[in-house]
Amino acid sequence: MVNMKEQQLEQIMKVLSTIKDRSEFYRNKYGNIDVAKISSKKDFEKIPFTDKYELREAYPLGLQAVPDSEIVRIHSSSGTTGTPIIIPYTKQDIEDWAVMFERCYRMAGVTNEDRVHVTPGYGLWTAGIGFQNGAERLGAMVIPMGPGNTDKQLKMMMDLGSTVLCATSSYALLLAEEIAKRGIIDKIKLKRAVIGSERWGEKMRRRIASELGVKLYDIYGLTEIYGPGIGISCDCEDGMHCWDDFLYFEIIDPKTGKVLPDGTVGELVITTLRKEGAPLIRYRTHDLTRIIPGKCKCGSEFVRIDILTGRTDDMVKVKGVNIFPGQVDEVLRDVDGVSSEYQVMIDHLNGKDILTLFFETGSEDKAKIEENVNQKFKERIGITFPEPSLSANCREARRSPTASSITVTESHGSGCGRERPHLFKVYSGSR
Repeated sequence: MVNMKEQQLEQIMKVLSTIKDRSEFYRNKYGNIDVAKISSKKDFEKIPFTDKYELREAYPLGLQAVPDSEIVRIHSSSGTTGTPIIIPYTKQDIEDWAVMFERCYRMAGVTNEDRVHVTPGYGLWTAGIGFQNGAERLGAMVIPMGPGNTDKQLKMMMDLGSTVLCATSSYALLLAEEIAKRGIIDKIKLKRAVIGSERWGEKMRRRIASELGVKLYDIYGLTEIYGPGIGISCDCEDGMHCWDDFLYFEIIDPKTGKVLPDGTVGELVITTLRKEGAPLIRYRTHDLTRIIPGKCKCGSEFVRIDILTGRTDDMVKVKGVNIFPGQVDEVLRDVDGVSSEYQVMIDHLNGKDILTLFFETGSEDKAKIEENVNQKFKERIGITFPEPSLSANCREARRSPTASSITVTESHGSGCGRERPHLFKVYSGSR
């Protein structure tokens, strides 16, 4: 397991020494626990975790740990899956976030000579403004486009000579497709792309890099912990460096809560070391990753986490086998002829689970492609797709020049063509 640095322990002890005085949320949560007496890593690991549902219950400003006069901004989660989470920021929080984001840009080779094209959304969401503040602190020119209006995006990209694209993976792919369709790649000056917010697969990565002609960097973050910019990949493409002088990272077994050794995949838990407005202690992100052992070849001393494989709440069970979206990425990545675009659908019929995998392919021999996918699924995940019994709609899809689908079920029948399927998740290589 990752070692707690002396400076981290000191900072944690400093936070805990006053947290119950400053934060009503943690005063209520910790009750009679004397967190001020925490003096070691072992002690710290006995402290209860903080979870997202608790943050929702604190709506609107129950997480605030400083007087109103010190709060300069709030950001919020989308609230699409429940009550939104409001995170208040002090002036120092905003500065610290910008410092971390500037580091991300520097890690990606961005300089003050670059022109940074920001497409993520602004407003309550942390994305757009985070990308902008970090770039401004670096001294680069910011082109604060926000999302949508692809025609205008491409016009500004060409006219202003954008060199760095900041986007979600899905929007970066859309822009790449539009640039190719319009035949304007020779007018695009992009050199780098900083991609975040969504989980994406290796095939999608290669496709975006190839079609845009850029070097790609994964950026990590979440609204509850500042926002994007708390970690980024380097040129070695071996995980993401995270700023452990601002944050403390643990990997736990999501079922038992036990801290896991380096190199073992589990749930990422984060503690803020300097956050004033809304400090969080042992916050369960539900993101699945691992701490990569050893030092990166790039020379950076900052701790690395691996690219996210999914979330604990993304897991489904089919035929008694646990499946995460990241595993589907890994399967399709290694099958020639399969696009980065795919969809996973789970049907529940008469108490039986039916999984259907739809994917795009340009191959004429769809049967061979499906056979290869089936074999990889069996090797990597442990379940096999039988020959599907296709409905008329499915057979029509199979005749399409790009569409293909295979189904695994515990009973006879196919997941295709059902009127009311249960959609586990739609993925195009993204989180």
